[in-house]
This record gives sequence, structure tokens and C-alpha cells, in this order.
Amino acid sequence: MKVIVDLCVVPIGVGVSVSKYVAACQQVLKTAGLDYSLHAYGTNIEGEWDAVFEAVKACHETVHALGAPRITTTLKVGTRIDRDQSMADKIDSVREKLDG
Repeated sequence: MKVIVDLCVVPIGVGVSVSKYVAACQQVLKTAGLDYSLHAYGTNIEGEWDAVFEAVKACHETVHALGAPRITTTLKVGTRIDRDQSMADKIDSVREKLDG
């Protein structure tokens, strides 16, 4: 089953800046071969369910390996079975409506 998720991994106990941890998670997603898009407060990811959730787990493992003693994650998950829809399709649909 295909899934689109919005992932926000927040390391706790590492100070104010978390960009090195975000970059490490982005590398995990790239290595996994998933389609993803970084935004200001997280990352959208799309792919097959198991591959996406394996990558989420790998992000946690990577951030812990970098020294974060705790992590809190917010995850929004969307699936659709009536038709294929990508992240780009969802954005394009809204832009078409804005363009009138």
C-alpha cells in the first residue's frame, strides 16, 4: 500500500539547533530511495508503507546514534486506495484552484 506521511523528528537533550539531526534523517530518506520533500517543520515522504516506516525507524536509530538521548516524533499518515496520488498531485490540485 502506498502512503504519504508528514514526519517531524525532534531530538531532545541536544541543545537548540537540530539541523544536523534533520540533515541526517534526510540522508536516511535519500539512501532509502524514497521521494521526500523537506519543509520548515518536517518532511513529507511518499512510498510503499513498509519502506516508509522502515525509514522512519532508521531516522530514529540515526538520531540516537548521533547522541540524542530522547526523540519525540509527530507523524501524519495518509493512504488512498481509490486512485494513485503523489505529493506533487496534491500540491498541483491546490495550485490549479488558486489559479482559478
